[in-house]
Amino acid sequence: MTPNRYRRIRHMLGLRQPDLAVCLEKVHKPHNLAAMMRNCDATGVHHLHAIWATKHQIRRGTAVGSQNWLKLHSHKTTADALAHFKAQGMQVLVTHLSDKAVDFREVDYTKPTAILFGQERTGASDEAIACADQEIIIPMLGMVQSLNVSVAGSLILYEAQRQRQQAGMFAQPRLDETECQRILFEGGYPKLAYMCRLKGLDYPHIDDEGQIQADAEWWQVMQQDGRVELEEQISIRTGWQRKMAESGQVD
Repeated sequence: MTPNRYRRIRHMLGLRQPDLAVCLEKVHKPHNLAAMMRNCDATGVHHLHAIWATKHQIRRGTAVGSQNWLKLHSHKTTADALAHFKAQGMQVLVTHLSDKAVDFREVDYTKPTAILFGQERTGASDEAIACADQEIIIPMLGMVQSLNVSVAGSLILYEAQRQRQQAGMFAQPRLDETECQRILFEGGYPKLAYMCRLKGLDYPHIDDEGQIQADAEWWQVMQQDGRVELEEQISIRTGWQRKMAESGQVD
C-alpha cells in the first residue's frame, strides 16, 4: 500500500460515525442494496444492517466498491435487529407515512441513531413501526407518496451528516482502532486479506506508514502453497456474500 493510499483510507476512517447506522428491512432489489451502501459510504455511516431470510447479492457496479469500506451485519429477523439497536442505546427511526410521522429534518441525528428503511413495495413492518422511537417522512408535494428507498436514504443521511458536521462530530476519529486495522488491511492489501481468510491467519498490524507489521512465521505461512481443495474453493464466496457470511449474526 502506498503512503498516499494509506493516508486516504485513514482520512476516511477518521470521519466514520460508528453510532449512526442504517438498517434495511427485507429490501430485496440488488440495485437498491448497492445504492444504499454507496449512500452510507458517502455520508460517513459505517454500519449497515440487513434483515432478510435469504441473502441477496450486491451489484458491484452500483456499489462502486463501497461495500469494501463498510461493516455489514446480517439479521434473520426484525426483532434481532431492533434488540441490537436498543442494546446500543440508539434511537430507532422508521420511514413510514402516518399521522405520527414527522418531517425527517426535525429529528436530532446527533444522538446515537439507527434508521430503518422498509421493503420497496410494502414498506416497514408493523413490528418495526411499533418498536420505533419515531416515524419519519420526506414531504411530498406531487401525486406519489414516496421516493425510491435509496433516494430517500440519501436525503435522510445527508441531513444526518449536516447536523453532525455542525455539532463537530467529524472533528475527531471515532471508529474503534481494531475496526480501522481491519479496513486498512482489507482495503490496502486485498489479495493478502483473501489469503489470510483462506489460510485461517489473523490479520497483521498496519503501521503509520501503511506497511504490514508481521513476524517471520506469518510471512512463512503466507508464502506457502496457497492452493486448496476444490471443495474448499467452492465454499469461499466473494463480495457481499462473503462479507455477510463473515459477519454472520451481529457481534
